[in-house]
Amino acid sequence: MTTPLTHIVGYPYQAWGHARPLTNLFARFVKLRPVTVTLIATNGFYDRVKNELARSFDAGEEELAACIRVIAIGDIEFFFSPEGDEQFKTAWQSIIAEEELVCTKTGTRYAPLPKPKAIIIDFFAIEPFHAIKALSGNTVKVFSWHPGLTYALFHLFGPEHVGGRGNLLPLIEEKVRQTGRSFGEVSREIHFTPTGTLVRVPGMPPMYDHELHPQVLAIPEDMYTLFPRVYQTFEATDGLFMFTPTSYEPEAVAAAKGWFAEKGRPAYAVGPLLPSASKTTAAVNERKQSAESSQIQEFLDATLKISGEKSLLYISFGSIFWPVGKPESIWAALDVIMELKIPFILSHASPFAAKIPDEIQEKVKAYGKGFLSPWTPQQLILDHPATGWFIAHGGHNGVTEALSAGVPQILWPFGGDQPQNAVHIADQLQIGYELLEVRTADGLKPIYRTGYTPKGTIEAIKAEVREVLQKAFGEDGAKKRAKLEVLRKSVNGEWEEGGTSRKEAAAFLDSL
Repeated sequence: MTTPLTHIVGYPYQAWGHARPLTNLFARFVKLRPVTVTLIATNGFYDRVKNELARSFDAGEEELAACIRVIAIGDIEFFFSPEGDEQFKTAWQSIIAEEELVCTKTGTRYAPLPKPKAIIIDFFAIEPFHAIKALSGNTVKVFSWHPGLTYALFHLFGPEHVGGRGNLLPLIEEKVRQTGRSFGEVSREIHFTPTGTLVRVPGMPPMYDHELHPQVLAIPEDMYTLFPRVYQTFEATDGLFMFTPTSYEPEAVAAAKGWFAEKGRPAYAVGPLLPSASKTTAAVNERKQSAESSQIQEFLDATLKISGEKSLLYISFGSIFWPVGKPESIWAALDVIMELKIPFILSHASPFAAKIPDEIQEKVKAYGKGFLSPWTPQQLILDHPATGWFIAHGGHNGVTEALSAGVPQILWPFGGDQPQNAVHIADQLQIGYELLEVRTADGLKPIYRTGYTPKGTIEAIKAEVREVLQKAFGEDGAKKRAKLEVLRKSVNGEWEEGGTSRKEAAAFLDSL
């Protein structure tokens, strides 16, 4: 096979919600245009990325699949690290010098490719961004990869005219000089300590800033030094890729495009990003990512037979999040679920604190209609006719998967883009619900749009979960499901011929 000349590099950080959609975007790229992709991964994510890629190529598409090479560059314990940044810098030097690359996971040696025309890099990859600029200047276009809700991008990292806080780095550095406190401490105070300020961003209702921090989070200390530098990176990149369907948040996409257009830069909305092979191929390869896929399939089939369609409740807070501030809240919710005799699957993938106590495991076992798993094949579950509702944290990866599958959500947000996803789904689109009593710490302050102050007690949690589930599995839930079905068709049309995401991806490729 002749290697296409247009070479693109991708580098998501080690969070599955960041890596998975970018992997699927590259699969779509090679199907749209003659390009070669180098996808840089970590040793820990290598197999998962390869399995995800396999979900986008059917038999007969081997040549297209071969246009994407996945190259691990070393061990990175979590998300990012100085060592990982150095490993990327070394790999980038070889890439732009058109030298051979060696995968640290497999030992496979990859022949040199032409210097890349562009790299799509995680928006949190600050040091790698600076390494790219130092080593290759403006000879390679650098695009920021934002794998979250675009509404949330504005306040967290945007300029003031789109509801953001602008460049906080000089403010933090000045406060460090004045007080002698550490950079991380000052950054934590400014970025993660709510003050009751009203947040106003395009297309969203006003919210107090404490509403954006509904849960206590286990945040790595390094994140405090990273956050203030993201704004400057966004201002310096050649463009933006948004992992969102335009039909889901049109006002936000328009505002982001306007922001980047101020400097003559493009911003592309390319969601949803799900596997692009047949359902059979995608499902077979997803099962490889969970050791319990066969048992989960059997459990789903049995639930369908015994309890019927849309009877099951799927619960997952993604690969990172868990209610560490009040873990008893999830056990209280399970008590209500079992009281209402709802079949459920609970995924507990968080590496931090997702431990299931022995007494809970015994209770679920005795219940007989629950399944506990450390890693679930999520799309298999969402696509199964037994699945009725999804209790989720509101991370954009899970949100778009649920939208595409037509499964309505009950949101239990923690931070980041999740609180705004919850408000958008529950209040603006009215296609789901948000749990309020599960909030902790700063989250237990008044909600601007209603004036209500959550109590946060176990009794209040149980009462709210009971009320929401009874609505969800009743007439009110059916109305929300009908509204979701209309949106689902629009979202799934984004990558069809003539769809917005397809046209935006093609426009990017044609610009190189």
